[in-house]
Amino acid sequence: MSSFQLSALGALIRNSAVYRSIIRHGVANTNRNRSLVVFENLFLHVHPVKVREKTLKFSHTYWLGGITLVASFVLIVTGIFLMFYYHPSVPQAYRDMKELMFVVDNGVFYRNMHRWAAHLMVFGALLHMLRVFYHRAYKPPRQFNWVVGVILLLVTLLLSYTGYLLPWDQLAFWGVSVGTNMAKEAPLVGKPLRFLMLGGNIVSENALLRFYVLHCVVLPTVLLLFLSVHIWRIRKDGGVQGPPEKDASDEVEP
Repeated sequence: MSSFQLSALGALIRNSAVYRSIIRHGVANTNRNRSLVVFENLFLHVHPVKVREKTLKFSHTYWLGGITLVASFVLIVTGIFLMFYYHPSVPQAYRDMKELMFVVDNGVFYRNMHRWAAHLMVFGALLHMLRVFYHRAYKPPRQFNWVVGVILLLVTLLLSYTGYLLPWDQLAFWGVSVGTNMAKEAPLVGKPLRFLMLGGNIVSENALLRFYVLHCVVLPTVLLLFLSVHIWRIRKDGGVQGPPEKDASDEVEP
């Protein structure tokens, strides 16, 4: 298909009633129209109106953050699929996992995809933070986004930890027992924090339900919220490169 035909096809789509009902301003040929398209579009309004051209170029710096982002999307999709076969109750949770592995078609594949994507997300997020730190990309004006990134790393670790209990097997039970006992040793807030996490004094059905709600509702919502802010700030701040080089025009001659 030639460029002329592609241009004609694009114009036909842009002038259609369906397209105009979604994007009312057509081609954004001025700065004002470009801004209006971003402001009035549900899918674009989280993006900045203007971004630096270099932030749109694909480079090696996209890899770690991009891998983490792709892993998070894989986790959301496979997690929704696994929720169709899971009941957060004792002992049904363990039976559901056995059924998923031996009865459901491709159940082992989807469960392992979810588990390995979780490992990849933790590994990628940690390496991404180390790269930003050693590249000094946390310095002004990116200090706010650095704090957002730290929060995202903590949420990622909490997602991994809360998902650990859901299979309700021996490994999950004792793993969560060790983790909550470690939290109990924290000064002042240790014992109340452990009681709040478990919904009691032992790892029981209350703990399973709380970990399930945290893993499937609360933490993913927080992750998507801060992830949107994180990507928005990356584009506004000019990517994740190191400190911007000084412009020669800014130097004052003696």
